Amino acid sequence: MNLGFFTMPIHPLGKDWRQCLREDREAFILADELGFTEGYVGEHVTDRAENITSSKIFIAWLAEATKRIKLGTGTVNLPNSHPAQVAADIAMLDHMLDGRFIFGISPGGLLSDAEAFGNLGADRNAMFVEAINQIIALWTTEPPYNLVGHFKSITTARTLMTEIGQGILPKPLQRPHPPIVVTAVAPHSKGVMEAASRGWDPISANFLMPVWVKSHWPKYAEGCAKGGRVADPANWRVAKSIFIADDDATARRYATDPQSPYRQYYASLATKLIKNGRAELFKTARDMPDSAVTIDHVCEKLIIWGSPNKVADEVQAFRETVGDFGTLLYAGHDWADRDLGRRSMILAAEKVLPVVNAAATPRGR
Repeated sequence: MNLGFFTMPIHPLGKDWRQCLREDREAFILADELGFTEGYVGEHVTDRAENITSSKIFIAWLAEATKRIKLGTGTVNLPNSHPAQVAADIAMLDHMLDGRFIFGISPGGLLSDAEAFGNLGADRNAMFVEAINQIIALWTTEPPYNLVGHFKSITTARTLMTEIGQGILPKPLQRPHPPIVVTAVAPHSKGVMEAASRGWDPISANFLMPVWVKSHWPKYAEGCAKGGRVADPANWRVAKSIFIADDDATARRYATDPQSPYRQYYASLATKLIKNGRAELFKTARDMPDSAVTIDHVCEKLIIWGSPNKVADEVQAFRETVGDFGTLLYAGHDWADRDLGRRSMILAAEKVLPVVNAAATPRGR
């Protein structure tokens, strides 16, 4: 199992934005130094807590500061941007990173973003599909393109001058394009199946109960079969909220106290998702009443905390529950205490991952 990093950062509303951005950047640089294989960053425009507004800009800030880690958008919310702009930006990023890039995409889940961009009442899934089809076409065909869509149409037919390079969108370094991943949120996600059929791979979100994470594998396998490829657990990424300290008491306090950044994270996220009619994500069974979805319940079920040995045991138990997967994505949270935040990542790489991998035994599905 590899260790990666995924942050959809939720910071305290009163925290200086510059400090938030510096600490988020520092976490990626530390992950690179520790040998994390991948790192993904989310984006939202209309949320003061989730205050990275562009995953592309943030990754560009990391390009020269990191050396080995593959960096990914986690995700670009395609309905909120023009496909031609996304295609050009991603191509540029792929070159800036010398191919250390993974393209994470989604329809976007923050309703205030959808309202701001004028697509709150639109079929954002259809917008998403059209956008990624056009982006891939821009990377794999030659100008003048002539892409006619329901939401956007793209051509440079009237202005194309190939002799001087005008009217030609850039192509990524990785051909035909960078690896594509999608975030998997819904239980028994049909989106995972469709993505897998197209050769894309899933990231199961850290705010899903294990029972719903487990439901993603059959859909992934079904999609792979539909697309004529073998479903390999190595290509499945699973995010998890983890906090590790040198002793259980420190870990418990940092992860569970009322002002814990982990508790604040889930209080903010659960409020948004439950308001959006998605309380099911935090349930252990579909018949569980909404009233039982409390912050205490969510934090108890979704946060793994403790000393390295305790966390290693719980990660192994989680993996036994959901099945084999290739990369554990350590979920980034606010550094209420910078030293403890850094120490947790160090312990994950140096103390927990080796124990988990030493104890793992290959098994079939």
